[in-house]
Amino acid sequence: MARAPSAAAAPDLFATPAKPDRTFHIGIGGWVYAPWRGGNFYPEGLVQRRELEFASRQLTAIEINGTYYGAQKPATYAKWRDETPQGFVFSAKAPKRITQARALDKVGAQVEDFVGGIAELGDRLGPLVWQFDAGTRLQRAPFEAFLDLLPARAGGRRLRHVLDVRDADFFDAQLLHMVRQRGMATVFSDSDEYPSFADLSGELVYARLMRARSALPNGYTDADLDRWAKHVRAWADGQDVPALPHLEAPQAKAAPREVFLFFIAADKERNPAAAMALLQRLGLR
Repeated sequence: MARAPSAAAAPDLFATPAKPDRTFHIGIGGWVYAPWRGGNFYPEGLVQRRELEFASRQLTAIEINGTYYGAQKPATYAKWRDETPQGFVFSAKAPKRITQARALDKVGAQVEDFVGGIAELGDRLGPLVWQFDAGTRLQRAPFEAFLDLLPARAGGRRLRHVLDVRDADFFDAQLLHMVRQRGMATVFSDSDEYPSFADLSGELVYARLMRARSALPNGYTDADLDRWAKHVRAWADGQDVPALPHLEAPQAKAAPREVFLFFIAADKERNPAAAMALLQRLGLR
């Protein structure tokens, strides 16, 4: 008697990815999380080595968290590239050994080493996120020198840089001016824990939504998801969103922007459902 195929081998799990889109990149942080298994997000019986393959076909982007704790070998990035469908993108946190260095203006070699390896993601590589945790002592001159160390290209590909500054005293109009001068972006964190400003800069918007609730099947109410879909469309159209907190007055409409939005933290088990529900509202599922 022929054996029934396992869930991990079932072709319908992987055959129809979310629609790739050059404007909206919606996803989650990481892809290895035990509560997502057993039918919550990953199908019952799916082997762990195929979780990225599955997740990248339900979502259109994933933020790589592991690189914050240590860069991977170039061969690992190439493997992740090959496991994901065309049109899918990763963003990635830079290693904390760089962003927590005492002399930020002297980390050029470490920056080059990191970006040189992660360039193996090829056309799957989205923005690089440079996270500066609350409590990290930042000084203006070395920080500005650090920004000038961030390369524009690696591996023949253009790089885009996003700053996640979690020190509320440093996240101010002066920082915003530095970032805008260089065409970079800052992270908008919808959170009470971190600075939460939606001032626009550069050619993309990078948002982290951090208020999922386990009591809700999709982590957010339908009204909340509808509201975020409206914000995402406005950003993509080049519009600012005055309803969100700003350091400065909202900007006038500009050129269209790419939008990277990730459901992260809070009640993490609901984040994949929240991302898929938002993709559905954007017409990508």
